Amino acid sequence: MKYYFSFFLLFAMSLLHAQSIQSPSNKITLNFKLAGNGQPAYSVNYKNKTVILESILGIKLKEKPALDANFEITTSTKATFNETWQPVLGEQANIVNHYNELTIALTQKGTNVKMNIIFRVFDEGVAFRYDFPRQKELNYFIISDEETQFNLTDDNKVFWIPGDFDSNEYEYNETKLSEIDNTKINMNNGIGVKSIPGKYMVQTPLMMKSPAGLYLNIFEAAVVNYPVMHLNVDVNNYKLTSQLVPNAIGDKAYLQTPCVSPWRTIMVSDDARDIVSSKMILNLNEPSKIEDTSWIKPMKYVGIWWEMHVGKSTWDYAGSQNATNFADAPKASGKHGATTENTKRYIDFAAKNGFDGVLVEGWNVGWEDWNGNWKEEVFDFTTPYPDFDIAAISAYAKSKNVKMIMHNETSGSVANFERHLDRNFENMVKYGYPATKTGYVGKIIPRGEFHDGQTMVNHFNYVARRAADYKLMVNSHESSHPTGYGRTYPNYVAAEAARGTEFNAWSIGNPPMHETILPFTRLLGGPMDYTPGIFEIKMSYYDKNKTEQVHTTLAKQLALYVTMYSPIQMAADLPENYEKYPDAFQFIKDVAVDWDESKYLEAEPGDYLTVVRKAKGKESWFLGAITDENARKSTIKLDFLTPGQKYKATIYEDAKDADWKKNPIAYKIKTMEVTSKSNINLNLAPGGGTAISFEPIK
Repeated sequence: MKYYFSFFLLFAMSLLHAQSIQSPSNKITLNFKLAGNGQPAYSVNYKNKTVILESILGIKLKEKPALDANFEITTSTKATFNETWQPVLGEQANIVNHYNELTIALTQKGTNVKMNIIFRVFDEGVAFRYDFPRQKELNYFIISDEETQFNLTDDNKVFWIPGDFDSNEYEYNETKLSEIDNTKINMNNGIGVKSIPGKYMVQTPLMMKSPAGLYLNIFEAAVVNYPVMHLNVDVNNYKLTSQLVPNAIGDKAYLQTPCVSPWRTIMVSDDARDIVSSKMILNLNEPSKIEDTSWIKPMKYVGIWWEMHVGKSTWDYAGSQNATNFADAPKASGKHGATTENTKRYIDFAAKNGFDGVLVEGWNVGWEDWNGNWKEEVFDFTTPYPDFDIAAISAYAKSKNVKMIMHNETSGSVANFERHLDRNFENMVKYGYPATKTGYVGKIIPRGEFHDGQTMVNHFNYVARRAADYKLMVNSHESSHPTGYGRTYPNYVAAEAARGTEFNAWSIGNPPMHETILPFTRLLGGPMDYTPGIFEIKMSYYDKNKTEQVHTTLAKQLALYVTMYSPIQMAADLPENYEKYPDAFQFIKDVAVDWDESKYLEAEPGDYLTVVRKAKGKESWFLGAITDENARKSTIKLDFLTPGQKYKATIYEDAKDADWKKNPIAYKIKTMEVTSKSNINLNLAPGGGTAISFEPIK
């Protein structure tokens, strides 16, 4: 009897130090334990194989004992959650949120500080966060470091960009984990402000593929009142450790209990489609806090933007395009893009072709001296240049049933923008602008802060919250990476937060594989305003001495409207360029931007992606297929179509001799009648793509 009692006691003690929980499908298992010295640790298995080795968890505090050891488990509780919710705008009308949850309540011996670790296990991955309950032992505190580890089993193939605290606008590197090295990156890449503190530091989302063919992704969700997490890489032992972005004095986060950290996420599957289609990041965010969302609308827009990037016109009134020449009273040069006359031309084009909005950059005073000098008082966000009649333009747009989109470049002077924020929003409401595109080019003011620090994360989220008070939508550029906050504030409709199309106009550009990686990385956190639709691919079209170009075919530019999800999509090229290719432009006019259903048919990060989507409230479907620098052939079954319904398929594809570098504009268009029993053969040129519209035949 004594033997059995001792065995039971040891078994019970082990339960207090180790817990496990599985995903709803039982494919993923999360294991938690207190390692030596009461140190929290976890591991992850996928289909009974270890994918994350035992990894420690902990938080270091400034001027307080670290919360990384000497813990004991007070309680552990399990729960199951299963709901279906409807996003205001999205890739699908209904999103399933199904997970099993394990909450470990810890108490630190000696300090009596309480900390919970909450795990959620979904069918496509694991998420966990630190939870600090209200307690007398811990009230106000400062995080000096987070010690979250992700210890990998193999030297995985990895798609990475450097852990820059100020920019996520890099092209991706495809190497082994052991080959990560920021000193080998070409820094002549068009990025103005760079802040890379470590040789082996990378950003999340970090997409990987193991030698055994497993796909893994490490990211974060619900980053609120907390800095962005980068990762320090031990290239010899395949260990990743969290690196929080510091503030101006080196601290990471200022918090008060009760509070939580963001979720740390690990997605894993043997099918890449499970990763790219995952809604886990969205599901980890709080539901919408906006009760009436009727004013949040999808938009397809054109704008005065690309013409500045290709050198046809300038942002500034004086026409210098220098951005650092102070002028007390700049004189008109005739090169300014944002004029009343030019804006009306874009409004006419939008109205004629069924577009919802027009963006105008360079409309407001200050562009002669806005960048490069860490200047605080740059723009007032309400005063137009003399040649931009905002009242007349607003009235003209209204008469054409076109909405104007505000542009608010801050030049990184966030302090100045916040002082003017309400006046800016009041000005937008006055003139009927439903949305703003914000910009954060340059070093941040308050000086010493980084784009990815706690201060800026709070700012980006605050702008969305305050805009909601005015019933305005936000599309941020040069912001920290989105982590699903658009679920909580769905007026935060899109962000850039990655290397966008404009880099093709004046730098080394974006390689052909770039757009095949972004859906596995940046877009997991929310829609991206990538600004596709460039038809005149080579910049020599504007200046024979230029060698820069967009690194795709024209057909791939069409396909990006399907593969790169955003409810606010720009037709980024010049109106006159679209008028030269009206047959190809038809796809941009037709394609939806809000969806009932999305299916990822083929997916391999860095190589190819094929997506089909059903338009919101309609029977129309649209397919986009893209490839990297390699040509690709594929056969697609159309079994996603409604059985018994006939469709007219209009196929926009690369011509036989198309090539992103040698012959990028070569395309052909054909139509055929199809049903759900049909197949379609895809033939993608190097750097190419295919776009298809499926319209029901009545």
